[in-house]
Amino acid sequence: MSETLRQQLVALVRQSPALMRALSAGRSLGLPSWCIGAGVVRNLVWDHLHGRGLATPCDDLDLVYFDANDLSPATEARLRERLSSCCPGPVWDVTNQAAVHLWYAAKFGQEVEPLPSLVAGLATWPEVATAVGVCLTPQDQIDVLAPFGLDDLFNMHVRHNPARASVEAYRQRVRAKRFGQRWPGVVVFDAEN
Repeated sequence: MSETLRQQLVALVRQSPALMRALSAGRSLGLPSWCIGAGVVRNLVWDHLHGRGLATPCDDLDLVYFDANDLSPATEARLRERLSSCCPGPVWDVTNQAAVHLWYAAKFGQEVEPLPSLVAGLATWPEVATAVGVCLTPQDQIDVLAPFGLDDLFNMHVRHNPARASVEAYRQRVRAKRFGQRWPGVVVFDAEN
């Protein structure tokens, strides 16, 4: 990962009071391996690159974590409630990446293997540019998790990550997210069949 881009992302995160509040709330859960990522990070960077002062709202705030010792959906629900209490406003989506294989087939019609880590979970997200997460350490440092680096995010390139998302699922997401309409500088690449 480019150190220059990592530093730019860290600076943008620090300049976002809403994201810093969310990261503080995430840290308060005491999870050993977690991050906030996907749309909130993408929107932050692309809004900045488009010169927008106001952040494009996200449908939800994705906090993902990895705990292979507790795969219970009840734990995810309890964490979501805690986040909603200490950081009300955003709709929190909390997912244990260690448990994805338990429900993925029912939701997406495809059996998947258990993931070995949080970063491996991020590496399965549908778009390369969106497979980025940030977390706040106990020492107030911002860690960046980006299994594919940050080039696509900062170049505003939307590319299909075939790890789990089918070509059709990627195309549906591109249509639904309207990346090009929302951020005119974004280049969307079609997925290869």
